[in-house]
Amino acid sequence: MTDNRKPLDRIKSNGLSRGLSLLKASIKAGSLAAKQLTNPNQTPEEKAAYILRQVKGFTDEIGQLKGSAMKVGQLLSTYGEHFLPPEANRVLKSLQQKSPPVAWPIIEKQILNELGSKAKELEIDQVPMASASIGQVHKAQIKSTGQWIALKVQYPGVDKAIDSDLKLLKLMLSTLNLLPKGAKMDQIFDEVREMLQQEMDYRKELGFTEYFLEALKNDDRYVVPKTYNDFCTSRIMATEFIDGTEVDSEEVAQISIERRNALGRNYLELYLNELTKYKKVQTDPHFGNYRILLDQKGLDGSFKDKIVLFDFGAIRTVPEKFLTSYKKLMQAGLSRDGSLILEAGRDLNLLLDEDPETLNQKYVDLCLLITEPFSLPDWESVPENLMSEDGSYDWANSDLPKRVAKKGSEIAFNFKLRSPPRETVFLDRKLGGVFIFLKVLGCKLETRSLLKKYLN
Repeated sequence: MTDNRKPLDRIKSNGLSRGLSLLKASIKAGSLAAKQLTNPNQTPEEKAAYILRQVKGFTDEIGQLKGSAMKVGQLLSTYGEHFLPPEANRVLKSLQQKSPPVAWPIIEKQILNELGSKAKELEIDQVPMASASIGQVHKAQIKSTGQWIALKVQYPGVDKAIDSDLKLLKLMLSTLNLLPKGAKMDQIFDEVREMLQQEMDYRKELGFTEYFLEALKNDDRYVVPKTYNDFCTSRIMATEFIDGTEVDSEEVAQISIERRNALGRNYLELYLNELTKYKKVQTDPHFGNYRILLDQKGLDGSFKDKIVLFDFGAIRTVPEKFLTSYKKLMQAGLSRDGSLILEAGRDLNLLLDEDPETLNQKYVDLCLLITEPFSLPDWESVPENLMSEDGSYDWANSDLPKRVAKKGSEIAFNFKLRSPPRETVFLDRKLGGVFIFLKVLGCKLETRSLLKKYLN
């Protein structure tokens, strides 16, 4: 799929120009904050609507910067589910859709700088297939073999702007009172810095890609593109080109419920394997990182649709100690054991011994809500229309992500804030992505038995 948005003809890569852009965005956002303060009688709905009408300038300015400024906004929206005002978090989330491509002359120069004479061995389509905050992807052909590959090219200079972008963004968000007092923001920004440094090192992504290529080579439910090391550097990533169907396409929506259920179950099981077997979780569930290879023939009425896995830059390694406590939390949710939920919550430092009973109860309620799809049919808390007698959960008609976000916000805004463990934040992000994946596919699945298998 080509990108028809007007490409950027330059990238602001030096500290001064990026700082001025962030300052400009800060002034725009600051004027919004000032206007809000002068009208304290607005209802929450009016305030939210006003801010959403005015954020275009803010997001446009950040969206032109590429690299860490844009990526930080996206990553902070992940944390924002835990402590940011909903309006502020929606501003940050909007950056996910504001990533125009960069003009070919800039990309071509970057390719030549990275590959040197090897670049002559490729015939590269100048129109990108996709663009993001850190780089964009071009289809290319190896002249000697005719093999089509996907060439991911990092934007020049973005890897050198991480520290300065983080400092400026932290200052801007603090000035606008978008960061809560009392939360351990230094720890969170350190985590964001580490993630950015990892995602901008394509050699690390190459290693993770090859790890999963080997790990899943005998599982025909998934496809990991082959890598081409001759055309890989720390800023260039070359993999096999695979042209699948988008997850949320009409074509996928039109296949039978049995096939969509199989795809959903396979995606959930992939996550459970990443978490418990490989202890390496791909934490960016954006649909652009996946495609579906639809089986056009089928044998004896049996179809083998496959999930293509792209982009292993956001892999998080899960520590064994954390995993033990996290599995305990999931087991407690399945068994509806409030005491065990609280115990696991303290093990994970999500709860403290001195926390009030009201917070403890809301936390238990939240955990039980998250495990709703894995419940038994007779659990009173599950909406009657969502669970069948055989334990199949109706993802298509579920508003679970919305209910979870609302319950989480109640906790965040009514009690003393603390930064969550970094593993929890990114696993929450991935689990939310799993739920959305199953919802978009319109799955109706019994998944309790699958989850229990991975918790034993």
